[in-house]
Amino acid sequence: MQGNRRDFLKTVLAGGALLGLNASPLKSFAAKKEYEKLTILHTNDTHSHIDPFPATDPKYAGMGGFARRAAMIKEIRSVEKNVLLLDAGDIFQGTPYFNMFNGEIELKLMSQIGYDAATIGNHEFDNGLDGIVSAMKFANFPFISSNYDFSKTVLADKTLNYKIFFRNEIKIGVFGLGVAIDGLVSTANYGDTIYLDPYAKAAEMAHLLKKDLHCDLVICLSHMGFSYKDDKTPSDVLLAKQSKNIDLIIGGHTHTFINKPYKFSNSDKKDIYICQVGWAGLKLGRLDFYFDKKTNKKFVDAHTIKVFNKQV
Repeated sequence: MQGNRRDFLKTVLAGGALLGLNASPLKSFAAKKEYEKLTILHTNDTHSHIDPFPATDPKYAGMGGFARRAAMIKEIRSVEKNVLLLDAGDIFQGTPYFNMFNGEIELKLMSQIGYDAATIGNHEFDNGLDGIVSAMKFANFPFISSNYDFSKTVLADKTLNYKIFFRNEIKIGVFGLGVAIDGLVSTANYGDTIYLDPYAKAAEMAHLLKKDLHCDLVICLSHMGFSYKDDKTPSDVLLAKQSKNIDLIIGGHTHTFINKPYKFSNSDKKDIYICQVGWAGLKLGRLDFYFDKKTNKKFVDAHTIKVFNKQV
């Protein structure tokens, strides 16, 4: 079984022809020495969709799949020197792969593709805290979770409150927020996990990263959901409007397809962007940030890319 699993992983990552990805319309800016470019790639709510949807699927025929995503990411990295690859949670649950391998396949593939970090979604709890710990050994990237206090659980010291990444001269701070788990996740599955106020934790993390640690860009990996009908349920939109010091929210949970990020004004009247790419690995999100070294201003260009298998 172990040998078959290794062969399976190699086959999945080898498949798929390369896409001709369009260059950013702001590419000329990056060519100037006073600009530094950062490419952020992101996914969310893949839900164990390892394979593409079948050719007979009435809505998503031939779309998705880890092999195609891997090929697209490899092509982008071949032309962009500063790339950060992030996931906003719910990696697990949705196909028999999770039921059979308990997250091993998903995290091995993400590791081979080269993910830099992910946050924890509610479906990561589906096999309980012990299930998360068991699966984590197959990930060579960190899980960043700022508002789940795991200190009294088996996950103590196994997640990060935040992480700083360097891409050439660009310093990027990333923190993570999870959805309220009481009533959404079985008490037996989250145990002594303490859910902390996401807005308060976001304010704390963002101030630390932007003001104290002087990050050029602060990213929130959120699994709270894009927005809700009421104004009480924590969401990315509500966070964006009341926040300070956050530049980008990469969202998940609500399976919202956002083709170009929404731009909001935060409480300081500064721009903050929200993006999310639906579910099942159907799309790959891309944002290109351009940093003006002289003025410290930044420009952003963004779009999503369909993960499509041309052979279908």
